[in-house]
Amino acid sequence: MRSLIARALVFTLAFIALPAPRPAAAVEVDALARAAADYTTPDPELQSLYRSALLNTTRQITIASDGTAYVKTGDIPAEWLRDASAEARPYLFFAKKDPQVQTILRGMLARMGKYLQIDPYANAFTLDYRVWEQKFELDSLAYPISLAWMYWKQTGDTSIFTPELAAGFDKALETMEREQDHPRNSSYTHRELPNGGKGNPVGYTGMIWTGFRPSDDACTYNYLIPSEMMAVVVLGELQEIERDVYHNLIKAQRARALRNEVQTGIQTYGVVFTPNYGYVYAYEVDGLGNARLMDDANIPSLLSAPYLGYTKTTSFIYKNTRKFLLSSDNPTYYIGKVARGIGSPHTNEGWVWPLALLMQGFTASTDTERKDVLTEILASDPGDHLLHEAFNPDDPTKFSRPDFGWPNALFSEFVMTSFGGFPPLPVGSTSDLDFRGD
Repeated sequence: MRSLIARALVFTLAFIALPAPRPAAAVEVDALARAAADYTTPDPELQSLYRSALLNTTRQITIASDGTAYVKTGDIPAEWLRDASAEARPYLFFAKKDPQVQTILRGMLARMGKYLQIDPYANAFTLDYRVWEQKFELDSLAYPISLAWMYWKQTGDTSIFTPELAAGFDKALETMEREQDHPRNSSYTHRELPNGGKGNPVGYTGMIWTGFRPSDDACTYNYLIPSEMMAVVVLGELQEIERDVYHNLIKAQRARALRNEVQTGIQTYGVVFTPNYGYVYAYEVDGLGNARLMDDANIPSLLSAPYLGYTKTTSFIYKNTRKFLLSSDNPTYYIGKVARGIGSPHTNEGWVWPLALLMQGFTASTDTERKDVLTEILASDPGDHLLHEAFNPDDPTKFSRPDFGWPNALFSEFVMTSFGGFPPLPVGSTSDLDFRGD
């Protein structure tokens, strides 16, 4: 036993003691540069914003000396697993035919595999592989798996699925399984959580406990339904990876079993009845009868459920939920002179997030609503031709985060798929699962 502990310690220290990769010059990606230059439209504001947004991720990438690709979130000098995965999505449209893009995406995933091994409870890391922040967010485990699966489906390239990435995915799966019964099995605490850092009491539901939301704010109730939805989709993707690429049927079965248990938990505890909207998905629940009805702009969100691949826009529970979320009954829905949309307790009350506006566009059922979203996004530009974290919907010159990569990447994807003729990126299927009332 002592020798096993010693080997584990050496393994851990080997990652912690990795030499700091040397920063490199800004990355030039020919395929994206051409796509930006070739994009023309009669609307000069749309043309400027799209070109700037599409190229924004190239400003965030550093090719490290170990060959991996580090993607910072923007004006914060750290890489969030969630943000970096989202910032990479526009690259997937070009990956099949462009070796340079493939190399960059492989470098991103190789680095994320290392992060997951270093600390699966951390949500953000530095260029030299140190933990920047250890806020346990379930979506941080899901995003790299989803990115790897989408890359595989877009390119057919399985070279990304190295033993090291497999080890990272193992850590993710083990952590999800452990956090199904957080009070009994987990030692994770954080100073921002109540109850001595352990979080509020929860009952066992089959779902996966998470400490923090995708906004990095602490959860009130620690079964965060949007993250559970994402986990259901991603565990299906992981099952396929383990079965068809790694040929590990045991791990594939573990992913499948966990997926089914989380889905049962969502359908049992995450759907609540409201007098004005009927059955809707709650944002957070605790398995003890408490639920929080709201949404947060950060993705995964309830609004993003079809975008994530969890459900369809035609699902009656999702339609009820969407109607509630885009109304004044949602405490995080704000209306201004320039825009109306969902915000986040993470920023000023009353401020709208472009992430939520874009997700409204992605889940819209009519071209009129999609064009309305585009109009509001263009009107939110304070003059720098970039999207920001949040803005005052009465005065978009007041905003947070002057450099924030995620919404710019998402805007690029929205324009490409909604107005540019690009097919949507692939998502995992949940057609084999039972949905309450659907």
